[in-house]
Amino acid sequence: MTQDSVKIKGIDVSGYMVKDATRAIEFYRDVLGLEPITVYPDNRGAEYELPDGTTFGLWGGGGAFMPFQPSNGILFAVDDLDAAVASVKGRGIPIVMEHESPVCFMTMIHDTEGNSVFLHKRKAA
Repeated sequence: MTQDSVKIKGIDVSGYMVKDATRAIEFYRDVLGLEPITVYPDNRGAEYELPDGTTFGLWGGGGAFMPFQPSNGILFAVDDLDAAVASVKGRGIPIVMEHESPVCFMTMIHDTEGNSVFLHKRKAA
């Protein structure tokens, strides 16, 4: 008898673990313009609802639930990559990497916790 495989239908929430939630929330608000829809007490983090309906989260808690580990990266879609990169550079945030693939352009920075954050622009089909 063969078991059915799991059927993934999408991503409900994607996010990062953070050591200092207040500092991380300020970064995502001040640098990337994201306003949290929920801020959790006791340095536990925040959640953001993005315009496309997805949810992005920052979760702290000092290892009470899971040990801290920086994540691989989240690619945030932007309409104007050049303007987004200029804004980041204007804040003195170092650009870690810029890359063009056959389907997109991306620029990587690090957040306050060392997580990779990508500003991403798909090419026209």
